[in-house]
Amino acid sequence: MALPPTTDVIELLRQRGLRMTPQRRAIVAEIMRTQGHISPTELARTVQGEMPGVNASTIYRTLALLEEVGVLAHAHLEGGAEYHRAEEAGHVHLTCSNCGAEDDLSMDEAGALIRLIERHHGFHPDLTHFAIGGLCADCGRELAAK
Repeated sequence: MALPPTTDVIELLRQRGLRMTPQRRAIVAEIMRTQGHISPTELARTVQGEMPGVNASTIYRTLALLEEVGVLAHAHLEGGAEYHRAEEAGHVHLTCSNCGAEDDLSMDEAGALIRLIERHHGFHPDLTHFAIGGLCADCGRELAAK
């Protein structure tokens, strides 16, 4: 699914009865320009740099609304919640607890873990919603060498 243009996203929000203030337009435009993970803190810094006075609560409400209408999805990483385009949600986040390096695991690769959880616990996990913490290959080798 292709990401809708900024004007379509603004129209989606307008249809939900929201006023499209210049601040909200600036937030949506920056979100649509951002590639990869969208950190609310970074988003706020960028938008407030372009338009001082934009309230952080407006940024968080806009992110939540974009998730509600299916444009964005979020995951809980070690540094807090981050958003990404909904069509890019099909992966598991891996985060090194030592150096902070991040990597992704495809849903195909995560399939064995999902099936194991389902088979042994009858539970259907959503592994895209959080990060799996651990040690990256480099930090693991460092630890093993000690």
